[in-house]
Amino acid sequence: MAHATIYVGFTVPQLLRGASRIFPTHSALVVMRHSVFCYCTVNSTIKSKRKMDHLERTANNFRQEVISQAKVCGITNESETVKRLRLAIANKDFTFKAGQWVDFFIPGVSVVGGFSICSSPGLLEREGVLELAVKHTVHPPAHWIHTECTLDSEVALRVGDLHGYQEGKGNGYKMGTVKLYYSAKNTSELLFKSSQICKELQPHVTEGRISEKDLEKHVSKDTLWYICGPPPMIESISKLLSNIGVPRNCVFFEKWW
Repeated sequence: MAHATIYVGFTVPQLLRGASRIFPTHSALVVMRHSVFCYCTVNSTIKSKRKMDHLERTANNFRQEVISQAKVCGITNESETVKRLRLAIANKDFTFKAGQWVDFFIPGVSVVGGFSICSSPGLLEREGVLELAVKHTVHPPAHWIHTECTLDSEVALRVGDLHGYQEGKGNGYKMGTVKLYYSAKNTSELLFKSSQICKELQPHVTEGRISEKDLEKHVSKDTLWYICGPPPMIESISKLLSNIGVPRNCVFFEKWW
C-alpha cells in the first residue's frame, strides 16, 4: 500500500502566523527543539481490551462548563473519506485553545462524538466559527456527519482537553524550531490542499512511510518528539525512534482512543 508523506520545516513563529490547521484524522509527527513552549503528555502503552466510547475514555479529563449551540454553516469534502465541517457558534463565551477537542452532541443520536478542532482560535474570534475534519467511520457521530448532516443542522459543543490548559504554561521558554512530518494512505487523502499556505510552509511531498532515515538526522539531546495518529502509527513511530537512540522520556503522544 502506498503512503504519501509531507515534510515541512518552519520556526514556531511561522507556525503561529501561518498554520491554522491541525490534522486530526491523519498521522503527524512533530519534531521540536527542547526550548519550545509546549506542555508534554505522559508516555503510556497503547493497550486496550475493548473499545470505549469517547465520554468513557475522557471521563477524567478537563472540560469547560460552557455548552454552546452551533449551526452547520459549511460542509466541504476534503477527501473521499474526510469532511470539513464549519460551525457557527451561538454562545459568545465559547472559547478554545489550540490542541483542544469538542464533545459533539447530536439531537436524536445517543452517542456523543469527540473531534479535534482543526481551525485556529483566531478564526473563532474573528468570524464566530470553528471547523472540524471528520473521517467517515461507522461510529454514529461520524456516520451522521457523512450521511445525514446538512447546512443549518443544529448540534451542541463542549470543549475538552487532556490536561486542562494552563495559561502561561511554558513562560520563560524560548521559541524553538519545528519539523513536521505528516502522512496519509495516498496523496488523495492529504487534507487541506485547497488552503492557502505561505511559501515558507510549502511542503515537500514524497512517497512511502516515515522511515528511520527521515528521522535520524533530527536526533539530538535537545529534541522532543510529538506523535499524533492512530495507535498502530504511534507504536510504529515510537519503535523507530527507539531504534535510532531517542530516549523514551523525549517522546510524547496523546492516548485517547
